Amino acid sequence: MEHVEWRKSSRSGTHGDCVELAVEPTRARIRDTKDREGGTLAVSFDAWRAFVASVPEQ
Repeated sequence: MEHVEWRKSSRSGTHGDCVELAVEPTRARIRDTKDREGGTLAVSFDAWRAFVASVPEQ
């Protein structure tokens, strides 16, 4: 089984209502913390980078 380092935002609460992210060389994977075994959404690293660039900073 592969080792994947998942992380979540430091702004996330403790109620489990957030997502986690694993960044890999060619893709980013996103999963729901309420159902970690329920599957992931995988997008290309380029698509992830474009998404992050489009989100305004607060």
